[in-house]
Amino acid sequence: MPTATRTAPRTATRTPLRLLLRLLLLLLAALLLTGGFASAPAHAADEDVTWTVRTAPNSYGADRSSYSYGVNPGGHVEDAMVVANRGKKPLTLTVYAADGFTTDTGSLDLLPAGKKSVGVGAWLRTDATKITVRPGKTAEIPFTVAVPRKATPGDYVGGLLTSLKQSDDAEGINVDRRLGIKVKLRVSGALKPALTVEDAHVSYDGTADPFAKGSATLTYTVHNTGNAAVSARQAAELTGPFGWFTAHVAPPKNTPELLPGERWKVTVPATGVAPSFALTAKITLTPLLTDASGSTSPLPPVEATAHGTAIPWTLLVLVLALLACAVAALRLRSRRKQGEEERVREAVARELREREAKVG
Repeated sequence: MPTATRTAPRTATRTPLRLLLRLLLLLLAALLLTGGFASAPAHAADEDVTWTVRTAPNSYGADRSSYSYGVNPGGHVEDAMVVANRGKKPLTLTVYAADGFTTDTGSLDLLPAGKKSVGVGAWLRTDATKITVRPGKTAEIPFTVAVPRKATPGDYVGGLLTSLKQSDDAEGINVDRRLGIKVKLRVSGALKPALTVEDAHVSYDGTADPFAKGSATLTYTVHNTGNAAVSARQAAELTGPFGWFTAHVAPPKNTPELLPGERWKVTVPATGVAPSFALTAKITLTPLLTDASGSTSPLPPVEATAHGTAIPWTLLVLVLALLACAVAALRLRSRRKQGEEERVREAVARELREREAKVG
């Protein structure tokens, strides 16, 4: 699907309320059009402006959804992309490559034209940076991917993009529509897929009922510390001391495919958590590696633990209140006993004084 990238308004002649309503409508349209690259074929439409992109049929394949290559450091590959103008007017497009990244929603997106690329976006070059396609016609864009000799082995992901920028004078904005195809490179060498769990933490939420179970939240970050793109199956459990008082933990979803160096934040809710003063969470990741043929294989699991406290504050306050009452009662009893003994001593002393007076 095409991506709509909008710049700041150039005019501000409308009332604030009307402008706000228009911006909300534009934001909704942008959300409906969001997408960094497209599988072939892909479409972009604006009245009679419509085009598609697809991989060129050649020795790499006749019906590919994306580009995927295995390349040695210092090597290169040559391929092409086909652009078709489905509209009624000549179409002029900007062509460029960009590095890919994983968004907060788990999808793959591509850097905008102004952002510097260091991988696929820097290594892929096209014969032309601008093309014009006549209505109903197609144009082939040859490109070359040249991998530097000192390139680090591992996975690199990016895309080849076509871009159409248009001005909307009525709205006072610029619209950038992009269509592209994913490009994945695996530079040969020692492949070292690796995932780690970082910043694991358990937070407990108690209840007003001193004898009821509460809930907890497990948070952690999955970090791809290797040089291969991997996803992971996740599992988590939460218990009290010595493995007692097992809580119900919602099964976490699989992570998206993370590129080397990327992080993915995970939040896992748990219910039925006993206020057992100490909590222990166990996190298990099973990395999933996709090979050149497209098949996925599980790797040895990665485990991590996190600790937290589950203090029954309401119960503690109640116990402390009872203890305070007991201590106060004991002190009052002690004072009463001391007062009674003092009265007995005074009575005895008075009786002795009276007898001594009679004797005298």
